[in-house]
Amino acid sequence: MSRLIFDAHLDLSMNAIEWNRDLTRPLAEIRQREMHMSDKNDRGKGTVCLPELRKGNIGLVVATQLARYTPQGSALAGWNSPQQAWAMTQAQLAWYREMEAIGEMVQIRNLTGLNAHLALWNDQSTAAELKPVGYILSLEGADSLVDISYLQRAYDDGLRAVGLSHFGPGRYAPGTKMQGPVTPAGFELMREMSRLNMILDTTHLTDEGFEQALDCYDGPIWSSHHNVRKIVPNQRQLADHQIKRLIERGAVIGGMLDCWAMDIRFIDMVSDPWQLDIRLEHLVDHWDHICQLAGNSHHIAIGSDLDGIFGTEQSPWDLNSIADLQKYESILERRGYSETDIDNIFSGNWLRFLREAWKDD
Repeated sequence: MSRLIFDAHLDLSMNAIEWNRDLTRPLAEIRQREMHMSDKNDRGKGTVCLPELRKGNIGLVVATQLARYTPQGSALAGWNSPQQAWAMTQAQLAWYREMEAIGEMVQIRNLTGLNAHLALWNDQSTAAELKPVGYILSLEGADSLVDISYLQRAYDDGLRAVGLSHFGPGRYAPGTKMQGPVTPAGFELMREMSRLNMILDTTHLTDEGFEQALDCYDGPIWSSHHNVRKIVPNQRQLADHQIKRLIERGAVIGGMLDCWAMDIRFIDMVSDPWQLDIRLEHLVDHWDHICQLAGNSHHIAIGSDLDGIFGTEQSPWDLNSIADLQKYESILERRGYSETDIDNIFSGNWLRFLREAWKDD
């Protein structure tokens, strides 16, 4: 029996709605349908669907809503008003609800739901293909919250984690490839998040925004999909002092499988993972570094970001589908990680984090 995996970052609804992928279908069928499409770089190269999640015993995920507001003059793709961005997140939410309606997924909002879901996935008498994939709803970039009052509405719909920023400028905080502080609205949003005991995701914050968020926010903090700047020296990755601050806060850091976040040699839309020999094992170098800073394996886990606007063309060459996350068991064993360490990485650290974060909910 393979170990249960908890993946803390998947853009499932974005792929379903904007990429028009029927994630209930087999992966080969999804790829075949896209074989002659060229509107997006990863057409025909996706790695994620619900059958592959079950095949890999990935029974619990953090699934996103994602819709950026793009101000006039920005080169980034996005929506022209916060209201349009909000409407897109509602379309994405409607997709999750449809998956729940047909038994493909189930939303996890609290410890009661989490424990019930874990009991189901640990029940060997029920076939994996009959088990719904559990998801915790997260908002990647807060631009779509038209104003602070929208956070309560989103919370009532099950939203439990929020990242203030994504790429580029943001209404609540600037993000990746930017500099600058959290906006006044961002501080107000964090106060409301704290009232609701929501999880703050530090992923995509600027260096200045990261420090401000950790100084300001008194609720639970995680970093859902982040690698190590010491190995890949760009602003998107975590510097050692940032990792230490996260460790001090009891945070967990999810390792991501986008090749440009794993190996400094990789250039988006230019490099080839096979030619550079970028393998799943490269992520273990990042995990090792965090473990050395922490002195244990309690702060690393999986936040794969697979199919986060990329597919096999930008993933380790020895990964064909998300089910291949199970390969980490033998990779970690070979690298000297204990059975307990592997359990921590596969699901234990995220579960411990949630049990602490939600203990009073």
